[in-house]
Amino acid sequence: MLNKKILLIAACCLILSSCGSDHSSAKKNGSNSTQNLSSGANSPAATNQEDVAVESNDNALNSENGQASEEDMEQLATTPDALEIPEFKYHINKAYRVAPNEEGIEKKVVLLTFDDGPKEQEMLEVMLDTLDKHEAKAIFFVNGYRVKSNPDLLKLIHKRGQIIGNHSWDHIDLKKEAADSARKQVEDVQQIVSETIGESPRFFRPPFGSGNDALHGIVEENEMIYMTWSNGSLDWDAKFKNKPEGIINNVMEQLHPGSNILMHELPWTAEALDELLTRIKAEGYGFVDPRTISVQPQDSPDS
Repeated sequence: MLNKKILLIAACCLILSSCGSDHSSAKKNGSNSTQNLSSGANSPAATNQEDVAVESNDNALNSENGQASEEDMEQLATTPDALEIPEFKYHINKAYRVAPNEEGIEKKVVLLTFDDGPKEQEMLEVMLDTLDKHEAKAIFFVNGYRVKSNPDLLKLIHKRGQIIGNHSWDHIDLKKEAADSARKQVEDVQQIVSETIGESPRFFRPPFGSGNDALHGIVEENEMIYMTWSNGSLDWDAKFKNKPEGIINNVMEQLHPGSNILMHELPWTAEALDELLTRIKAEGYGFVDPRTISVQPQDSPDS
């Protein structure tokens, strides 16, 4: 146990050592800006995120004897690396495909997304393990009522380094809702996710892909990127229930550069995922890290 504590303290010290000078400067400047999605990794928001991460490390070390508790050190060792803020390279275009922000960025990529969770731990862990195996990041578009029932599963997705998206509270057709009702469906999810993992979603997907101008406005006011999909797995369709090979074939038949792949937290999707990602890579595609997706720059090529 002592050796474990020593290793954890050493790891934390390395992090603090590498970030110390930047942290001091940031604290003097009093940075408190919100994230500007089109500004890139060197934005004031990026600096602020680094500040928060380092302050979290500092707080863990501020015990009475100047050392972190073992519990605090273990938390630092299992928290996603908030210091790593990838550069914005892609955006979601009008066809809801992933498109490069500028010439020269790889176009042969796909975005992995999973809707309607978080549901069940064993199934979710299979999906997370498969994503880790393929070094892939995905957006998990969650419903508020499921987060309320399964907050620990939301924390698990976040701790495993995956990205949380907003899929409305009740999974209803927001196009049919009055503006006030639609706003509540969106903003209540923002609130519960923020309270649960400490950050709000940057991506929104409307249930059934159904929206209107009012919903677009609400999403924009909440600083999210609106998307449906461009490649549907049809894993939700009853005729593909318990048929992972059918799900794989559906995705591969539609595969295109910038594929925004719609999947769900379902057992047969979890079963299909490893083979699906293997086949996608065999076709020469990479997996987009959602953290590299920004709002569309005005001067970007839109493919």
